[in-house]
Amino acid sequence: MIKASICTIGDEILIGQIVDTNSAHIAAAMEENGIEVRRMLSLSDKHADIVETLRKELEQSDVVITTGGLGPTKDDITKPALAALSGSTGYKRDERQLEIVHRILRSRGLDILPVNLAQADVPDKAEVIPNELGTAPIMAFSFEGGKRLYATPGVPHEALGAIPLILEDIRRHFPTSGHILHRSLMVYGIAESALSEKIAPWEEALAADHIHLAYLPNTLTGIRLRLSTTTGTEHEQKALIERHLSELKPLLGDLIYSWQDDCLEATVGRLLKAAGKTVSAAESCTGGEIAHLLTTIPGSSAYFLGSVTSYAISVKEKVLGVKAETIAKHGVVSAEVAAEMAEGVRKLTGSDFAVSTTGLAGPGGDDSNPEGTVWIGVASSRGIVTVRKQFRNDRKRNIERFAATALNELRKEIERSL
Repeated sequence: MIKASICTIGDEILIGQIVDTNSAHIAAAMEENGIEVRRMLSLSDKHADIVETLRKELEQSDVVITTGGLGPTKDDITKPALAALSGSTGYKRDERQLEIVHRILRSRGLDILPVNLAQADVPDKAEVIPNELGTAPIMAFSFEGGKRLYATPGVPHEALGAIPLILEDIRRHFPTSGHILHRSLMVYGIAESALSEKIAPWEEALAADHIHLAYLPNTLTGIRLRLSTTTGTEHEQKALIERHLSELKPLLGDLIYSWQDDCLEATVGRLLKAAGKTVSAAESCTGGEIAHLLTTIPGSSAYFLGSVTSYAISVKEKVLGVKAETIAKHGVVSAEVAAEMAEGVRKLTGSDFAVSTTGLAGPGGDDSNPEGTVWIGVASSRGIVTVRKQFRNDRKRNIERFAATALNELRKEIERSL
C-alpha cells in the first residue's frame, strides 16, 4: 500500500492565525483512493526546517504532499527549499502556467508585475502540473526509489482543485496497491466511555477480523464510529463489515441514528421528507439554534415550516399559548411548559411534528434546575413527549448540546410514528 505524508507550510498556521483545512481534505482523498496517510505535519517558513523535514518524510513515505508557501511574496520560501531538496541548479519558466498567470490577472483587471510572472518559474528538476485556479503551479518532484513529492498552493480552493490532478499523477507512477474501506455510523445519546464498554465484545471481534474501529465524538453530531479495513478485496471488505454491523444493531438499538457519516439535522430531514411530514420549533434557551441547524440542509423548505424563538415569558404566553398558571405552578423550566410550547407551535404552524426547548444555558440556576438543565418537548398526533437533560458545559456548548439533543428526541419520535 502506498504511504503518504502531508505537510502544511506557513508560520500563519503555527501561530494559530489560520486553521489548516487543506490537510483534512487531502487526507480524505488519499484514503478514498487506497493511499495510507501516515503523518500530517505543519512546518515553519524556514528554509532549513522545510528541507530537513521533507527529506525525513521522503525516507518514510512513498508520497509527500506539501501545501502552502508558494505565493509571489518574499516570505514564501517553499520554492527555493524545494529547489535545494531536489538538487536543482536553476529555474525554468513554464509557458503553460505563464499563460494562466496572464489570463487570471487580466480577468481581474490587475497589472502584470515581474513578481507575478516569476510564479511560472520553477526549479529545473520540477515537473509542472498547471494550476488553472491560481497563478502558482503545482509542482512534482521525483526522488530515489521512485518516491514523489507534490507541492500545491495553500489557498484552499486551489489546494482542493489540485487533489484530483495529484491522484492522477500518483496512479501513473505507482502500481495499484490495496484498497482501504471506511464505513461510518452515527450514535447519539450515550457517553463515549459508556459506549466503549457496551460494545467491547463486538469491538474485540472486529480486531480479530483486522478491522480498526475509531471513536470520533462531536457535540452536535454525537459519536461517529468509523470502521476501516485494508484486508481482502473491496467486495470481501464490504461483506465483512456488513456482517459486523448487522451484529451491532441489537446492542445499540435507537442509539444509532444513521448508518452513514451523517448529522442529526440531515437524518431528521430525510425521515420527514420520506414520510411527507412537516416540523416546526419553539425555542427558548436554544435561541434559534434548532431552526438554524434544520435549515442548513438543502431542501429543508419541504418539511420545515418555521419556528418561534420565545425567549420572553410574554412570547411564550401570547404567541405559543403557554398558560400563565402553568408557569406560575411549575416554573418556566419544566416539562409542562416544554409540552405547551411544543403543542402551541404545532397548532400555530399546522406542522405534523414540533420540538421545543426551555432551560438554563448558564450562568445561573438553582437546586431544582441547575445550570445546564433543559426540558425538551416533542409534539405529534400521538401526543407529547417531554425529556429532561442535564449538561455541564459553558453556555455556548450547553446551547449546542440542547439543540442536538432536541433533534435527537425529535428523530426518535418521528421513527416511532412511522
